[in-house]
Amino acid sequence: MAEGELTARAFLEKLKILVSEKETHKVQKFFKGNDGKTKALGVKFGDVFRLAKEFTLMPLPEIEVLLESHFYEVRMGAVSIMDFQARSKKTSIVRKKELYELYLSRHDRLNNWDFVDRGSYNIIGEYLFDKPRDILYELAKSDDPWERRTAIVSTYAFIKKNDLDDTFKIAEILIHDQHELINKAVGSWLREAGKKDAERLRRFLDQYAASMPRVTLRYAIEKFDQATRTHYMALGKR
Repeated sequence: MAEGELTARAFLEKLKILVSEKETHKVQKFFKGNDGKTKALGVKFGDVFRLAKEFTLMPLPEIEVLLESHFYEVRMGAVSIMDFQARSKKTSIVRKKELYELYLSRHDRLNNWDFVDRGSYNIIGEYLFDKPRDILYELAKSDDPWERRTAIVSTYAFIKKNDLDDTFKIAEILIHDQHELINKAVGSWLREAGKKDAERLRRFLDQYAASMPRVTLRYAIEKFDQATRTHYMALGKR
């Protein structure tokens, strides 16, 4: 596709062709935000992702136009395009920095768990791997639950490279969070860190199992054997 065709308008025109009314409710149920404005267009996410890949080289100003949309699938398309750019080996470090900055500056438009999970690994985590990570600790202390989720989910890029410190430190900040989707994220990424260092996860659980939310505990211990899971769930009942 020629660069001149990689516009927000062209993306929207192609997306509308994929609309199916029966998909509207199915798609809407995934949105857990409460902005009172977001609505579903009625496009399967698989179709959104495939279309986003066609528009991988979309310029950032056009991506930002998509981020302004009130339609769930349009914003998912925007963050997916950003993700495809960030993960591409052909993308320059300058562009990766721009993607990182766009994600953070327009986090208000990434106001659901799946926007974060779709984009933060490559756009934030991979970018920060060889850089200071102070921003993640700022996000972890944010009033915005989706920014807090970005803080923990981004560390998956570090986990994949056996760098676990930030995952455990950020999990410690978020361990008593009041939002269920933060609880689930903390548990999930503790579990992933535990695949790399099970003993370190056990030490973390020895300290926090009795007080952390039950859902966090259940997610964190999923890969342990039955006896170990039973042990920690018993601690969590105290």
